[in-house]
Amino acid sequence: MNFKQNIRGNVALGVNPLGRKQQVLNHINYIKNKSSYEGPKKVLIIGASSSYGLATRISLAFGAGADTIGISYEKGPKSKRNLGTAGWYNNIAFKEAAEKEGLTAKNFVQDAFSHETKQEVIEYIKNEFGGKVDLVVYSLASGRRTDPNTGQTYTSSIKAIGDSVVGPNINMQKEDYYTETLEPATEQEIADTVKVMGGEDWELWMEALKEADVLSDGVLTTNYSYLGSELNHPYYGNGTLGRAKADCDIKADAINGLLADINGKAQIVVATAVTTKASSVIPFFPVYCVGLYKVMTEKGTHETPIMHMDRIYRDMIYGENAEYDKEGRLRPDSWELDSDTQAQTKVLIEELNEENFNTDKTAYDLFYKEFSNLSGFMVDNYEDQDVTIEELKALDY
Repeated sequence: MNFKQNIRGNVALGVNPLGRKQQVLNHINYIKNKSSYEGPKKVLIIGASSSYGLATRISLAFGAGADTIGISYEKGPKSKRNLGTAGWYNNIAFKEAAEKEGLTAKNFVQDAFSHETKQEVIEYIKNEFGGKVDLVVYSLASGRRTDPNTGQTYTSSIKAIGDSVVGPNINMQKEDYYTETLEPATEQEIADTVKVMGGEDWELWMEALKEADVLSDGVLTTNYSYLGSELNHPYYGNGTLGRAKADCDIKADAINGLLADINGKAQIVVATAVTTKASSVIPFFPVYCVGLYKVMTEKGTHETPIMHMDRIYRDMIYGENAEYDKEGRLRPDSWELDSDTQAQTKVLIEELNEENFNTDKTAYDLFYKEFSNLSGFMVDNYEDQDVTIEELKALDY
């Protein structure tokens, strides 16, 4: 089979399953080439098949020796024209590698928002996973969510709040630099975005796990957030996405109360800007990234998700270099928000135009490669192999 990269706008439609396997192995080798660290041993990751969730799973499994349960909603191959999603193959590659190390790597490929999935996971923890988990990672990213109590489905919107926002954006399919207008959200769109991307489902998970008595004493639960800087506040922090992230802060307080009697803790982790399928379609954000990455690469502080998540757990949460803000949020994004980094990024972005945005003045090539890696293309150490659709269908997550 010939795997072909297919991009529509900033959305990847094609996938190279073998490239994704190699990228997972690359990330595993990155962790294994570092020393091991003391961390959790029984971990549940809600949203485990890509980006932050997958990187977290790899770091904890191959760095700290953790058994893991991963939940994700992915699709397998149906035909040569429909090979499924990258996350499907990520789950398979991770499971295969983890089991070779003697680790448990259970994948639930189903709707994490449903009560049924919560109960199935709880039964697995009770009967086959040792009865308790000591870390619950919430890393779910979705544009739609069905409320399990009402059956109503909500759709999120990436929009401004109050006034329209006008700024530059990049279309990777056309390699085009253009001006975009982000319209303000309605009150209903704001509420729906919070319903989908806020902390409600995180809280429901923790309530269900606590009621089922499958949380260890001293359990930690983490949820990834992003705040950014003044350069992206108009469309992120002050927009619908920022409103959803603020709801996670509120839910963290509620979860802390829920876990108080078992000495548990809910921790918001404010992560740095990285290349993900989600971040690539946020208006204006690619322009910020190609400027930021250029500056941070030159400073030696640029991180991919695997580098960032490993630093968070190895050095901060289970290490001695944690940084917190006054709200108690963990702040590994301090490298991004370094004043000189932001000042240089601002100057660089202001100099960009349709003639230079994709030159060596920026980190466009790096951003494009990291984006391509997400679907298994432009992967380091990858070599073409023959595979049939039947062999892909036979893979077991």
